Amino acid sequence: MSRQGHSPLAPGSIIGILGGGQLGRMLSLAAARLGFKVHIYCPSPNGPAAQFADHEVNAPYDDLDAIKRFAQDCDVITYEFENVPQSSAAVAAQIKPLHPNATALKTAQDRASEKTFIQDTAHVRVAPFAVVNTSAETKHALDEIGLPAVLKTRQFGYDGKGQAILKSDTDCDAAFAQLSGHNMDAEVPCVLEAFVPFKREVSIVAARNEKGETAAYPLTENVHKNHMLHTSVSPTTGDNGQAQALAIKIMEALDYVGVMATEFFELEDGQLIVNEIAPRVHNSGHWTQDAGCVDQFELHIRAICGWPLGQTLPRFKMEMTNLVGDDVNDWEALAREDGTSLHLYGKSDPLPGRKMGHVNRVIDPLD
Repeated sequence: MSRQGHSPLAPGSIIGILGGGQLGRMLSLAAARLGFKVHIYCPSPNGPAAQFADHEVNAPYDDLDAIKRFAQDCDVITYEFENVPQSSAAVAAQIKPLHPNATALKTAQDRASEKTFIQDTAHVRVAPFAVVNTSAETKHALDEIGLPAVLKTRQFGYDGKGQAILKSDTDCDAAFAQLSGHNMDAEVPCVLEAFVPFKREVSIVAARNEKGETAAYPLTENVHKNHMLHTSVSPTTGDNGQAQALAIKIMEALDYVGVMATEFFELEDGQLIVNEIAPRVHNSGHWTQDAGCVDQFELHIRAICGWPLGQTLPRFKMEMTNLVGDDVNDWEALAREDGTSLHLYGKSDPLPGRKMGHVNRVIDPLD
């Protein structure tokens, strides 16, 4: 069922998802509720998303012929994580609509490109940063950035991976040794960021469609544990309007379609500095599943298919807690808790640091 212009994609159409993890699983469930079929493209078979998909293709992400065949069978294509090769996304976009676009994916895949775009094109504030490739360059850049600072690899960093805190210039050699696999003389593309003395970390999850219509959830407060998101609470106090406006400003600059998360550092005076963006549904938006509004997964499906975006104002204040590793073994006790909804990802091995599910708890009804 092809789509003309901005007309909505009809139920029964096929949504292709690049990626087979838990986000793809929850997108598949949301798509099914709206009457869509889902095709998954993932190198590994029988992942969390495939358990609820109508069809799965197993091939490497850089197999462009397989990507082309996959795209031809879909009506619209999206992705559930940002490490899909940009070249593969671009090939898919030549055949069928890809949302979010390949430019958004490419921008988010490189921390230097991302920060440069947010600062220079979207005109939204980020922490002072410099592009560095060696320990010597980092030491020189510290003269401008100052200490303490955070050294991050430009690509493939998530959940605290690919990062090192620098408290003095003598930490540079050890940091590059860590990031390069113990070869401190190797070049590693990195960004050096000024350390932001933030009061808390917050995020906005929002959506935009092809018509330029937008919808945003309230500000969410996030707490991390061992560099991984532990809890999210929303709605939270703060300048909700400012945060939503900044997130939407970035989305408009990217000509973005779909759900995007914008993560901020909030300073003591309430000012917001963008930490990073995620061009997909996001862990800090999982609370929306049980908040009495259109959840982020359905919102993404609605946005990429040209449907009305729906109501994003929650009826309840919620707390989401990630279940990591052995946390999932408490599923029976969690299932007994009043006001608690359990979401498990269908993964068999509760390895340390592996996200196995999450729980959403109602804190209070909202007037």
